[in-house]
Amino acid sequence: MTPLYGHDTAVAAFRAGLDSGRLHHAWLVTGPAGIGKALFADKAALRVLAQGAGASVDAPGLDVPDSYPAAKLMAAGSHPDLMRLERLTREGGTDLARNITVDQVRGLQRLFSTTASMSPWRAVVIDSIDDLERNAANALLKNLEEPPPNSLFMLVSHAPERLLPTIRSRCRILRLSPLRSDAMASALRTALPDADAAEIESLVEVGEGAPGRAIAFRGLDIAALDEAMRALAREGDPTNHRRSALAQSLSGKAAQARYEAFLARAPALIVATARTRRGAALAEALALWERASDLASAARRQSLDPQAVAFELAGLLAGLATTGGKAAA
Repeated sequence: MTPLYGHDTAVAAFRAGLDSGRLHHAWLVTGPAGIGKALFADKAALRVLAQGAGASVDAPGLDVPDSYPAAKLMAAGSHPDLMRLERLTREGGTDLARNITVDQVRGLQRLFSTTASMSPWRAVVIDSIDDLERNAANALLKNLEEPPPNSLFMLVSHAPERLLPTIRSRCRILRLSPLRSDAMASALRTALPDADAAEIESLVEVGEGAPGRAIAFRGLDIAALDEAMRALAREGDPTNHRRSALAQSLSGKAAQARYEAFLARAPALIVATARTRRGAALAEALALWERASDLASAARRQSLDPQAVAFELAGLLAGLATTGGKAAA
């Protein structure tokens, strides 16, 4: 399995519970997208299953050697004591469903209604719990309230504040932070063995502590996108020419990846600018950031029209030029 870089504090917290024999049954793994939460959850589940099978795992942290039976089965997607829930591909297409359904959650009963096969433990990884439809969240709650013996739930969340409070209250929360530059570089070198040093350095910068984000940005000319956003923030757009051109360039299926990058980076640029301001100018910039964050979040959740969203979001960037200061170049 892919190595996990950084997150030493979270690894130590999980291992402390496992090694003490008092492992909590449900863990909510939170933090920004792309920093390795799903990988952490998968590796934690595998470590529990491997040790539960009686193996002496001679590896640090959450690692399990690839030669172990549990590791081989998990890599093949066929470990009998593990279920992984995520959004499914729509029938007859390549797009993912909007939610994890209640039927998927009810399918966990197949795991818990039979005796564990390889150890006393059974594990569930949900990536991500944010994607559960309402009925699915309620169905999961029943499992968390009355967990079967020797069960482990690893729940990945990008926005834990939006979860049912009753779900959060039954979980131990592990907050993962963005990686430091050295860990980022190591993660990217492992994931992108063909990348040269200059590309790794560039991706470390644009990834902002999230290897998954950096990899998604690869080949998208993020530097040009950033410059277009900075120009809007610096000089405004009284004729709407800049924002129209940017919105047009981010529309269409071929531009989807750059559009996703724009949704992530535009609010970040606004908040970075806000940090350079004081007084009324700071308040105005923070108001723009709040609107930009809400718009970007709604665009992802509701599949809003990319061109319309990009045009409006670019307008908020341009608003920085008229709210009491210049954006950072």
